[in-house]
Amino acid sequence: MKVITIKEPYATLIAEGYKEYEFRTWKTSYRGDILIHAAKTPNNENKKRFIDRNLNYKEGFIIAKANITDCVEVDDKLIKELLNKDKEVYKNLSIKRDKPLYGFKLENVERINPIEAKGQLGLWNYNK
Repeated sequence: MKVITIKEPYATLIAEGYKEYEFRTWKTSYRGDILIHAAKTPNNENKKRFIDRNLNYKEGFIIAKANITDCVEVDDKLIKELLNKDKEVYKNLSIKRDKPLYGFKLENVERINPIEAKGQLGLWNYNK
């Protein structure tokens, strides 16, 4: 099964249904089931922004499964749409970049019993 490692708080925001896209500077043609792995090293500054959501973090664990249904280049229209949905979750989209940014559309997200795993860059394979 394919896995993507994401720093906290973003992995948990996906698992809890607050975030429907994962953003990368590279695109993927992969469509299908994917596991969401919460990186061992969190972004503590960003975690502070979501303290009011009472999220339960599990760094270093696979915490959810989802389905990648699309990969789109992020444009002003998508940024506006996502900021209207949740300004705090998508706040970083407002940062100007030198490279294109791609959004992996995640659907059918569900929490799973946490599985301890070491993360990797890119999409990687998890074998039980």
